[in-house]
Amino acid sequence: MAERQLPDFLAYGDLSRHGLSRHGLEQLVAQAEFERVAPGAFIRTGLTDGTTVALIAATAKKPQATICLLSALSIHDLTDEIPTRSDIALPRGSQPPRITISPVRWHHFDPATFEVGRTQESLPGGGHIGLYSPERTILDVFRLRHDWGAHLARAALRRWLARQGSSPATLLSMAENLPEARPAVRTALQVLL
Repeated sequence: MAERQLPDFLAYGDLSRHGLSRHGLEQLVAQAEFERVAPGAFIRTGLTDGTTVALIAATAKKPQATICLLSALSIHDLTDEIPTRSDIALPRGSQPPRITISPVRWHHFDPATFEVGRTQESLPGGGHIGLYSPERTILDVFRLRHDWGAHLARAALRRWLARQGSSPATLLSMAENLPEARPAVRTALQVLL
């Protein structure tokens, strides 16, 4: 099969479906047509930047992979900080895959609340990765403020509140599912409103 008829992302498990052997794939890697992004995961060279490639690799290996915390704040334009790594959450107990193309900071969240506020973000090549909503991300940063800093949480909340359509009631309703965040968010809302 001609190389250009192949999809942009390949995993070892996909090779027979595309009429390609591991040896054939390794030849494409040697010719710089594809690059290895994780063990057994390959992407067409030059398709996208390293950070996006890491997200593609993460979701290919772990479909529940979800962009969270500083990376999600950045995507939702709730911070001016630029992440130096991709923050990706998995349900607690999941083993994170080894991603070789770009730095990833793995986080493990409670499986009982993992889906709260989880949406989907499109990726190049037709894939998707989980992305926590702005509200869930704000709650997570408040919940983990001892690691991320209360200033980051308050600044994200302030920016979110300035947006048309933001609803403190919706945020507090979601906080019922994440009780560690509820008191701090309630206090911050009282100060800011």
